[in-house]
Amino acid sequence: MRRTWTEAPPVTGGDPAVVDTDVGAAVGRVLHDILRERLAAAVAIDAGFARGVGERVARFTLDGGKRMRSRFLWWGLRACGGPADTECTEAALRLGAGLELIQTCALVHDDVMDGSSVRRGRPAVHVDLAAQYRARPDGPGATFGTGAAILVGDLALAWADDIVATTRMPAGTAEHVRGLWQAMRSEMVAGQFLDLYGQRTGSRSMPLAVKTATLKSALYSVERPLALGAALAGADQRTTRAICSAGRCAGIAFQLRDDLLGVFGDPGHTGKPSGDDIREGKVTYLLTVARARAEATGNRALLQILDTHVGGGAALTEEDLERVRGALEASGARDLVETKIRRLLAQSVRHLDRVAFAHPAAAHLREMFCTAAGLRAVPAPEAPAGTSPAYDGGRTSGPVHPFVEASRR
Repeated sequence: MRRTWTEAPPVTGGDPAVVDTDVGAAVGRVLHDILRERLAAAVAIDAGFARGVGERVARFTLDGGKRMRSRFLWWGLRACGGPADTECTEAALRLGAGLELIQTCALVHDDVMDGSSVRRGRPAVHVDLAAQYRARPDGPGATFGTGAAILVGDLALAWADDIVATTRMPAGTAEHVRGLWQAMRSEMVAGQFLDLYGQRTGSRSMPLAVKTATLKSALYSVERPLALGAALAGADQRTTRAICSAGRCAGIAFQLRDDLLGVFGDPGHTGKPSGDDIREGKVTYLLTVARARAEATGNRALLQILDTHVGGGAALTEEDLERVRGALEASGARDLVETKIRRLLAQSVRHLDRVAFAHPAAAHLREMFCTAAGLRAVPAPEAPAGTSPAYDGGRTSGPVHPFVEASRR
C-alpha cells in the first residue's frame, strides 16, 4: 500500500518532556519527515527506483517495529541527565531515526540470508519483491527479489549514515557519537557473519554462540544505543561504564529470549515462523547447551535427535521440530536458558544501581530491560555466577559472561 505523505504524525517539537510521553511517536515524526525528503530525492533520480526500493525502505521502517533501539537511546540520554536544550533533543530523535533505519537494513538482509519468508506477520521484503515481479512460477522473479531486497537494505543503511552525518552536535560530542556509530555498524556485520559461519560449518561451539549473540544483538540492540544516549548527555566515564554494562547484560538476555521464541514462540505473536533456528542449524546458546548437557550425561537418544534434525532445512516436518523441542526440554536446556535470562536481568539492574541515574528515566530503563528479557519484573537478587560483563570502552571483544561460566560446570 502506498503511503500518503501529507498525513504526517503530530509534531512533538523539541521539548524533552513532550518526547518523554511517547518516544516512539516522536521518533516516528522525525522518520516521517526525513523519509519524505529522501523519497523526493529518489524520485528525482528515477521514479521506478523510488517506488521499488525507496518506498519499501519507508514502509518497512514506518509501519512496524517497537522502536526499541531508539527508546534505549532516549532513556539512556535522560538517565544520564540530558538533554539540556532543544538541539540535544533533536539530535537524539534524529539518531533514533537512524537506528530504526539500520534495523531495517539488518532485518531485510537477515531475511535474505536466512531465506525467511515472513517478517512482522507479512511477506518478507525479498518475497514481496519476487511476487510482484515474477512473470511465471519458474521465472526469474525470485532472483530479482533477492537482489532488490539487498538494495533495500543498502539504501536504508545509506540513509541512516546520512542522518548521522548531517545531525548538528557539538564537535566533541559528534566525534564520540560517530566513533560509536562506526563501531556499531561493524559489530552488526561481524555478528551476522558469525551467524552465517556457524551455520555453514555446522559449529557446536558455545563460545561462538555467545560471541555471535553479543555482536549481533546485545551490542547493537541495547548497549550501543545506550552509549549513544550517554555520549549525547556528556556522561562521565563511570556513568557510561555502568549504563553500558547494564545494556550488555540486558542485550544478551534479549537475545536468549529471542532464541527461545525462535523455537517455542507462537508465530501469531512473534510475527515469524517458529522453528527456523532449528531448520537453519543456528549456533544458538540454547542449542549448544542442549548438546553439551546431552553429551555430559551420555544421553545418546537426545544427541541422535539433535544430530538428525538440527540444520535439516525445509525437509523437516512439524513432527521433526517437535522432537527437537522435546529434546531441548528433556536435556534441561530450556530451563537453564530461562535461569540465565533471570540472572542477566538481575545483573543488569545491579549495574544501574551503581550510579545515581536520573529518575524516572532509570525506572523506564528497568522496565525496558524486563520487556527485552521477556519478564514482568526484575528477579529477586541472587549471587552472580562468574564475572559479570563490563563495558570495554568500545572494543569488540567482550569478557566472559556469567551464563558462559555457569554452563561450563
